Amino acid sequence: MNPSSGYSLNPAEQAKLKTYLVNSVSRELESRPPSPRQRREIIESYLQQAYEATKLSLSDPVRKSIFKEILDEMLGFGPIQPLLDDPTVSEVMVNGPKNVYVERNGKITLSDIQFEDDDAVLRIIDKIILPLGRRVDSDNPTVDARLPDGSRVNAIIPPVAIDGPTITIRKFMKDKLSMEQLVALGSITKSMSDLLKACVVSRLNILVSGGTGSGKTTFLNILSSFIPSNERIVTIEDAAELKLQQPHVVRLETKPANSEGLHAVPIRELVRNSLRMRPDRIIVGEVRGGEALDMLQAMNTGHDGSLTTLHANTPRDATSRLETMCLMSGMDLPVKVIREQVAAAIDLVVQQARLKDGTRKVTSITEISGMEGDTITMTEIFKFQQTGVQQDGSIIGELRATGIRPTFSQRLEASGFRLGPEIFGANLNDMFGHRRS
Repeated sequence: MNPSSGYSLNPAEQAKLKTYLVNSVSRELESRPPSPRQRREIIESYLQQAYEATKLSLSDPVRKSIFKEILDEMLGFGPIQPLLDDPTVSEVMVNGPKNVYVERNGKITLSDIQFEDDDAVLRIIDKIILPLGRRVDSDNPTVDARLPDGSRVNAIIPPVAIDGPTITIRKFMKDKLSMEQLVALGSITKSMSDLLKACVVSRLNILVSGGTGSGKTTFLNILSSFIPSNERIVTIEDAAELKLQQPHVVRLETKPANSEGLHAVPIRELVRNSLRMRPDRIIVGEVRGGEALDMLQAMNTGHDGSLTTLHANTPRDATSRLETMCLMSGMDLPVKVIREQVAAAIDLVVQQARLKDGTRKVTSITEISGMEGDTITMTEIFKFQQTGVQQDGSIIGELRATGIRPTFSQRLEASGFRLGPEIFGANLNDMFGHRRS
């Protein structure tokens, strides 16, 4: 490369310079590997030396930009590292090398970040999964993983991903939300918060239901904060995301099969094992299959106060999904027996939703009150009523009590919670009536 003062580089020349610098630094690292603590400092030093050897005199902004891209590549996750560093980004979606989307405040937009080609995306996937002893190839084209900061990653490559390798990263939010913050944001009311706190402390079994990205895990984390600190809690997750503050917590995480397809440890096995661990509470991050039956049986045999989530759009859909998942367990049980298990095990369904304007709300708190014939009876205690849409697309609505006092009120009182009739909107009773769904 020729010496030049103030020389400007076109994209091809920048790419050539980056390749030269990366190769130079990589050779130095191979011959003199630094300790993990010194890695960043040593790489920056090697990078500066390699740059000075080119005799180029680029402007500070251009040089800093090139240096940052190289450091992101060598120390982080390449072009998407700035998005992972951005606290306003909650999700990163790489749909092939040229289409990188981000979610901010519940809204998805196309970013200006791009990869050079499919191979560049594949290198980032390998960088994420290789330290975990995982691999992805044409025979195993999908993989779930977790970044060092706890962010959840899914990657899928061709031939399954037609438009190129795809990465979806659900970022782990370091600043854990509190119930007070949700109240301030309008995601839930103070009355609903008071009721849910009483339900958790009083050991009701609670199911958090919602669609993808509706905030189920976040809300489960918040509910778990109400569990008394002297209780032994066992958490079971596909990818550990829950961050409980209590001192006595055992965290279990599923294990995928190895390259031969053997030795997987699924959620169902962990749920069964947890029963032998003397838990006061069992928290399952999400039920998706036959483990639903094991979870219900645990709830029905003395493990009160358990919490879990599932994908469903309404509380009624949630009970239907539980039935379906119980049938996936391989146990040949009549549907009515399964429904009786659901009705006896689950006390409360909290419905979470991401509205069209990107905001997340608790749209319903519903009691499962028993069975009438072959039907599970459900009573809505709180609900969100949308009344309109503002010009900017913001949803207008209100969270209200239906005026119905739940049948588990006596259990709350036995635990020291005497919630007044105003919490349940007694003055709204005539307006809504005693409706059952």
